[in-house]
Amino acid sequence: MMSGTTPFNGAAMAVLRSRLDGIVRKMSNTLLRTGRSGVLNRARDFSCCLLTRDGELLTAADSLPIHVLSGPDLMARSVAHFHPDMRAGDAFLHNSPYHGCSHPADLSIIAPVMDEQGVHRFTVLAKAHQADIGNSQPTTYMADARDVYHEGALIFPAVQVQRDGRDIADIIRMCETRIRVPHQWRGDYLSTVGAVRIGEKALTELAREIGWDRLDQFADQWFDYSEARMAEVLAALPRGVVTGFSTHDPFPGLPAEGLRIQAEVTVDPEAGRVAVDLRDNPDCLPCGMNLSEACARTAAMIGVFNSIDHSVPKNAGSFRRIEVKLREGCIAGIPVHPFSCSAATTNIADRVANSVQTALAGLGEGIGMAEVGSVIAPSAGVISGIDPRNGKAFVNQVFLAMSGGAASPSSDAWWTIGHVGNAGLCCVDGVELAELYQPIMVHGRAFVADSEGAGRTTGAPSTIVEFGPVGGAIDIGYLSDGHINAPIGVRGGGAGGGADQYLIRIDGSREKLDACAQVRLEDGQRILAISCGGGGYGLPASRPPELVANDVAAGLITTARARAVYGVVVGADGLLDEAATLAARQVAA
Repeated sequence: MMSGTTPFNGAAMAVLRSRLDGIVRKMSNTLLRTGRSGVLNRARDFSCCLLTRDGELLTAADSLPIHVLSGPDLMARSVAHFHPDMRAGDAFLHNSPYHGCSHPADLSIIAPVMDEQGVHRFTVLAKAHQADIGNSQPTTYMADARDVYHEGALIFPAVQVQRDGRDIADIIRMCETRIRVPHQWRGDYLSTVGAVRIGEKALTELAREIGWDRLDQFADQWFDYSEARMAEVLAALPRGVVTGFSTHDPFPGLPAEGLRIQAEVTVDPEAGRVAVDLRDNPDCLPCGMNLSEACARTAAMIGVFNSIDHSVPKNAGSFRRIEVKLREGCIAGIPVHPFSCSAATTNIADRVANSVQTALAGLGEGIGMAEVGSVIAPSAGVISGIDPRNGKAFVNQVFLAMSGGAASPSSDAWWTIGHVGNAGLCCVDGVELAELYQPIMVHGRAFVADSEGAGRTTGAPSTIVEFGPVGGAIDIGYLSDGHINAPIGVRGGGAGGGADQYLIRIDGSREKLDACAQVRLEDGQRILAISCGGGGYGLPASRPPELVANDVAAGLITTARARAVYGVVVGADGLLDEAATLAARQVAA
């Protein structure tokens, strides 16, 4: 706390926190409304945040957790290291997973916020997932990349891209020459820069109103409050050391039996601290599945935050109470160049977060969470080709369907969470817009009955989507985990539905497709994509019967599953048979 100044009272803290969150939301609204690619302006795969001059996360508002819990701090510090003499109007392009970014597809713009004397006071950052970043294949999730050279992504380790608020044209030309959809990329770049400049302007205006020193004081007090809240919540947990495991399916570059990720979690309630040890995991592997340091730290933190009171603020203050232990050269640790981190935000990161939150569920009732379903099914894959309607190349990640939400101790799953690092913030594409922007037709989209993770609270059901090209061929890149290792439940909860995908030929016959592939669909062919559901929490027989009956009425589960799994009898008339249910549950008990 700065001496000689009056501390903020609770009301003033709340108001100022809301105003800072509002700045981040202005930045996010800019990206949503001006981004050119569908992955930004429809799917909302981006994040914005404010950091202190030292790179401590102040607020990320409604950002994707995998983008911001750790990473912006590392990125801001790498910018300061490479560019110690920053000035107003500077901006830096950053997407290096070896210098703090999540993965190369998350192209970020970072800018210092200077006061009237040219002193660096805060930092603004906008991170926008790219439909194409120059990979050797038209996808930004290249699971089979043997190394960063095979991956081929353009990687910028804190490279200056603006000076005095103007683009450095050399960098722009490099990107436009390498990227398959240069006009789309340029639009997304301008959108990201615009978001950063709006954040810079709004923060400067706020500082003129209340003073830079008062903003610094707020940050100090806000961090102290957040740390105290985190310590309070951790103090209410049981003491213990628990180990969680989560297994990824066999993929190119992974072992033939799949890859088991483990997390040892130590809770010290007296000290108000939690530690996650990820060091006892395999070394980096010759594939694109290696985690960046940012994603390894963030995934562990997500597992912790998913397991405790959600009201704890997510910022540098609460982070002080979480220790994440990583090992250099580990697939779930700190990567060593030239191992690829192409898919660092998703598959192995999901297994880290899941191993942490399921481990914590073992501490006792009301703690932790079931497994969130795995990604990336073809219904959320990257599609590309030549649009027959205009003869132009297109590349875009679609979000035609995704569910995967896990049950918590107190509520059923948020169905469309997407994956554990997404937290439900990416949006599912509207069918009409998806068909308008890409030469595809969606022939069907639904939830799969009897695929929810059964429990006292239930996981999300799987989704099923059938779609294909119109007028020409398209390529679909995907890396669909969860076929063999479906999302598990905890504390007696059941597993959620697994993933799968099939090619439907013109004659209607089906061919099962690999879990990880780059598939070409010819005109008239279709792909059938099934995503993972989510795990359940608690014994299914303890679920209120009326909720089970409601799920039957909605077509989410069959009467046979209601009786066999939940011990709930629903008659032919669709009504709950209370007497038969009571008898069935007594027999099961």
